[in-house]
Amino acid sequence: MPPTSSPSPVTRIPRARSGTGRALQKGQQTKAAIVEAALGLATHIGLEGLSIGALADVTGMSKSGVFAHFGSREELQISVIREYHTRFEQEVFYPAMSAPRGLARLSAMFDNWMKRTSIEIDSGCIYISGAVEFDDRTGPVRDALASSVLTWHAAMQRAIEQCKGLGELRADTNAEQMLFEIHGLILALHYEARFLQTPGSMGRAVQGFHNILARYSAGAQAAAAPADPAGSRRRKVSTQTIPSKE
Repeated sequence: MPPTSSPSPVTRIPRARSGTGRALQKGQQTKAAIVEAALGLATHIGLEGLSIGALADVTGMSKSGVFAHFGSREELQISVIREYHTRFEQEVFYPAMSAPRGLARLSAMFDNWMKRTSIEIDSGCIYISGAVEFDDRTGPVRDALASSVLTWHAAMQRAIEQCKGLGELRADTNAEQMLFEIHGLILALHYEARFLQTPGSMGRAVQGFHNILARYSAGAQAAAAPADPAGSRRRKVSTQTIPSKE
């Protein structure tokens, strides 16, 4: 009986690679946990209040352990801004995209923004506090913060332009101006509700948004149009100076 040939060896992935993968995943989880803790601190004490030492105390890690995941305090601040922006999009922007284009979507964006603002009145808003901390500075942290805000503004302005294109807003609507007024409501709400603690601030902000929509609506343009163009022309003529006969 001929000897049985031994089976060819099976190629296996070295265990070291698997361990490296687990280490990488664990490292990412640890970094995410640090960012989570940093975000919680930043909403209360601002981005400038963040420090490697403070995070080490909160997370129970060593300072060198926290530092190893970011390399600098600046990179830590930027990571917090990115995480904040991601959550803002998930809570405010993406849910509104399920609404039809036009006023329905614009209203959904504002409603979601208001819901998040109502929470941040107690916890704090990085966009607001960050603007105060970095308004007169230059550098990557300010750039990351401004870029996040401008990205959201661009989305809101695009929604306003869509309303205008669909004929739901006046043809002469200045999208940039309308966005400025809507953003102003949010800024005023933070000041009135968080700083002054004025009762009814949320309701006033909502009413302000409805007032803005009413002022820019296509219906408002039709109501403002003259009922008798010919009469209007006659009135203009009647105001002209008639030369006297000599």
